[in-house]
Amino acid sequence: MNFISKCSLLAMSLTWLTPQLSYAHEVKLSAKAAQLAPYQQRAFQDEVFYFVLPDRFYNGDSSNDLGAGANDKKRAVSRGGFDKTHKGMYHGGDLAGLTEKLPYLDNMGISAIWLTPVLRNRAMQAGTSGYHGYWILDFTEIDPHLGSNAELKHFIDQAHKRNIKVFFDIITNHTADVIKYQECHGEDGLGWLIDASKGNDCPFISLAELSQGKHYTPLIPAGDELLKSPAWLNDMSVYHNQGDSFWQGESSIRGDFAGLDDLYTQKDSVVQGMIAIYQDIIDEFKPDGLRIDTVKHVNIEFWQQFSPALMQHAKKQGIANFFMFGEVYSFEPEILSRFTTEAKIPSVLDFALQGAITKALVEQQGTEVLAQLFAQDHFYQSDDKSSNSRDANQLVNFTGNHDMGRFAYALKQSPHNYSEQAQIQRNLLAHAMVFFSRGVPVIYYGDEQGFVGDGGDQASRQDMMPSLVASYNDDDLLATDKTTADNNFDTNHLFYQTFAKYAQLYQEYPALRFGEQTVLYAQDQPGVFAISRQVKASSQYQAQNLLIVFNTADKVQYLDVLTVKGGAKQTDSEVVYRSAKAEQGDEIAALSFVIYQLK
Repeated sequence: MNFISKCSLLAMSLTWLTPQLSYAHEVKLSAKAAQLAPYQQRAFQDEVFYFVLPDRFYNGDSSNDLGAGANDKKRAVSRGGFDKTHKGMYHGGDLAGLTEKLPYLDNMGISAIWLTPVLRNRAMQAGTSGYHGYWILDFTEIDPHLGSNAELKHFIDQAHKRNIKVFFDIITNHTADVIKYQECHGEDGLGWLIDASKGNDCPFISLAELSQGKHYTPLIPAGDELLKSPAWLNDMSVYHNQGDSFWQGESSIRGDFAGLDDLYTQKDSVVQGMIAIYQDIIDEFKPDGLRIDTVKHVNIEFWQQFSPALMQHAKKQGIANFFMFGEVYSFEPEILSRFTTEAKIPSVLDFALQGAITKALVEQQGTEVLAQLFAQDHFYQSDDKSSNSRDANQLVNFTGNHDMGRFAYALKQSPHNYSEQAQIQRNLLAHAMVFFSRGVPVIYYGDEQGFVGDGGDQASRQDMMPSLVASYNDDDLLATDKTTADNNFDTNHLFYQTFAKYAQLYQEYPALRFGEQTVLYAQDQPGVFAISRQVKASSQYQAQNLLIVFNTADKVQYLDVLTVKGGAKQTDSEVVYRSAKAEQGDEIAALSFVIYQLK
């Protein structure tokens, strides 16, 4: 592609500096968030997020490892499932552990913590546990494996004292699996009448089939009739009861997720019930925002009521900058953007950017894949002020997660057979793209310690505390001699230190958070990808124009590709940050990036 530009870099003669990080001694923990604007005043794009599964982080209170007490009959279903050797069981991490490790996160430059769901789960289901939090039975209290309502409030209070925000992960699509079908599970709901190996456990029944009289007969096994809270969730008529989703067509909206009870979100009573549930959560805990699970598996009309209602309610509770973002598992901006415009959710996780970064840095496609993605940012613009949508600067950027797996695993599995050094360089460059492209950066817990994993789901949910899971402990972690059998809170780790530097840069330069992004150069092979981030002068910030040049190739690239033909004046600029040394000022080292400030 040709240079599409507002700036000229002809015959640049740049001074540069290379930040040097020392790993020879233990870094003293220091509060970083305290240097930022007060959390109550910060905009969403001011944040650096840390996404964590509390159960896999740190065990601060071993007395809650089994969850509910042995004599607690009301919560008996939330007891057990603890086995530190099994990757699908509870491992003991809790809110007390997160509270204890707040200095570790603060020192890395984290300003917002996103927790997987913390509400009370069914402890065991289909041979595995609810350690992840997505099998909610009780929407009014915290899962006893993680602590109590009081401990959650204490964690939030301690985070706020450090000027760090807390975001909850919430679910409206489903509850834990309680409802069974006579046709699949027998009259008592405890068995199986079909061969699950031949397809879905309970094949989905479409609306057309329902109209012809075909249906399941839902039932709740004896003793489970009142398991859910609030009480209205025990009414079987507030669920679709159409069998298991096969992830396509209407089953994607109306089907059960592998048996999880799918709420009838087209009913007004369900809409109002879920709004009330999360209004109560906001009232009691005062979180700074919400991440919403499985958004595309709920009808859009639900979100059009739910999102504005919660945003307005939070503001009435004094949470002025309350914010929400949704999980829409799609790599197409045109689909993702429907939920920030039509569905009125303020933002979404940017799976499309994750896919483009994977293409560029794992598959070695040309950097034009990034330019093609950013050319679709206009889809996120909306003239409807009531929708709470803004622009692509509020998208949530990430390299990997607890479902798809870690970016490091994608590199490890690549047919390009990358060396460990190449995996390290490509991983750091991917995170740089997450931090310095438009959008809000997220670090997936453990990435800062070089975690790799063996795939997605359970295989990507390693322990930060010493692990007893064999399939975790045989991993060759990046940039360290440790394994997951060790305590992995190393503030000297290369990735931890580098992410701390990225966070510092992100917080220091308003253009990296609020600046309009323009793609300046891309090509049809690995190499240079250049963008500008420009913010105009305001009452808060001075005008700022940054040029960020990424090199996705495994050899040096040169700035002369950014030269305008015909001869132009030299641009007055200075290097803000160079991620790797270069022999000359106009070089971009292999698999590195440089940030310039243009004057």
